[in-house]
Amino acid sequence: MENNRDTSRRRATAAAVGAFALALSAVAWGPQATAAPDDDLAGLSEAQLESAEQQGAGIPGVDEIRNSRNIKHLANLPKQAPFDNTSSTYTDLAFQDGYAFDGNYNGFVIYDIRNPHQPKIVSSVLCPGSQNDISVKDNLLFLSTDSSRSDSSCSSTSLPASNKDAWEGIKVFDISDKRNPRYVAAVETKCGSHTHTMVPDKRGRDVYLYVSSYGPDAAFPDCKPPHDLISIVKVPLRNPAAASLLDERVVFPDGGNPGREGTIESGYVRATSGCHDITVYPSKDLAAGACMGDGVLWDISDRERPREIHRVQDDVNFAFWHSATFNNTGTKVVFTDELGGGGAATCNAAIGPNRGANGIYDITGRGDDRKLVFRSYFKIPRHQGETENCVAHNGSLIPVQGKDIMVQAWYQGGISVWDFTDSSRPREIGFFERGPLPNGAGGGSWSAYYYNGYVYSSDMAKGFDVLDIRDPRVATAKLVRVGELNVQTQGHYRELFR
Repeated sequence: MENNRDTSRRRATAAAVGAFALALSAVAWGPQATAAPDDDLAGLSEAQLESAEQQGAGIPGVDEIRNSRNIKHLANLPKQAPFDNTSSTYTDLAFQDGYAFDGNYNGFVIYDIRNPHQPKIVSSVLCPGSQNDISVKDNLLFLSTDSSRSDSSCSSTSLPASNKDAWEGIKVFDISDKRNPRYVAAVETKCGSHTHTMVPDKRGRDVYLYVSSYGPDAAFPDCKPPHDLISIVKVPLRNPAAASLLDERVVFPDGGNPGREGTIESGYVRATSGCHDITVYPSKDLAAGACMGDGVLWDISDRERPREIHRVQDDVNFAFWHSATFNNTGTKVVFTDELGGGGAATCNAAIGPNRGANGIYDITGRGDDRKLVFRSYFKIPRHQGETENCVAHNGSLIPVQGKDIMVQAWYQGGISVWDFTDSSRPREIGFFERGPLPNGAGGGSWSAYYYNGYVYSSDMAKGFDVLDIRDPRVATAKLVRVGELNVQTQGHYRELFR
């Protein structure tokens, strides 16, 4: 979601032949699943499966749950103190060894998800600093602060962005004791940290955090234009207290997309002044940057010096390049367009199917001759109410053999499971959504990610949801187990023939 400062300035089949593993650097593996769950769709033909995807007519009632036949809602943990107020917006998720870590504008929550049917809160850490984008590595947790604070502590107060003494940046916690996380370090970064991406080095000694921030203003002492850069924070894993700012690296020396004025209805393009989010694929030395007016493919073989390979723009349909997801082979990128900043109703007939959508790009060529080539758009096929904020937002790959399938959050548009194996003909194969929130309130799923057989959703208003996909087309994913998952740090699922 665009930051607040901006406005003042998202049954394995009987014939299955193998399992998968997620090859991530320094990842701990759990046991392989030995059986797939029961479901009521096994043995159906492709046409019958497609019929099961059909949704009910019309918009659900207020708070009514509606879902496709292949999606089961297993659990919900509502927002709880100290995060049970309207200002405590739930944000992004990370996972490690049967725990989920959920960012929140006022801190973060750690959930025990070893029994997905009964998730439990292990601890809540009050540490205000929107939007508290989150990642984990070994015993460390990283948080992004993108609002002006009086200092780097968790007891800081809000300050005007024009205050020269205001602090924004990265915070580091020790999570070796999940019940008592311990604050370790903080690193201030220019324009704060709206999001960050954890990038392991090739020796396993350090991690880098690619910090994305944007929205400079001449009135902000530490965030004046031009700001066409990313900040790189280096964290020694054995001495995280020594975390430091390594570089403020200009990635748009030409200034990037100049943008185009307009409205949600008429269309607009946000001018590039940094990046909103970056997804890295370390084993392939690639990164995809979603950078406001630009989509970028980088070579990150030198972790400290990302180098542009290719850049694309879509000034017809993309208003705000928000996030990116590679497919497993690293031959495609799905970029999202957060039209309206996450607060507008854009999933309707007036806006249409191509704006506020995903853009699917193939990566063609080799080496420095690789190009991002547009193939198609994908947007959820269900129109939402005029009070429901809805737009493409955060999702992850589902590790299905030989397929490109994602689960994705759409705010009040709910959660969509969709197949982009054919880049030119993407289609939805499952969904879950609630009807409009009472009194026209905003909310919905911020992030929906697949981890060790289940989908976990961070809902801005409803808290923490667990879903089960019971569909033979994705059932082999149930065989994958991974210790640690940060979705913006993609690993490679490799086929293991046995």
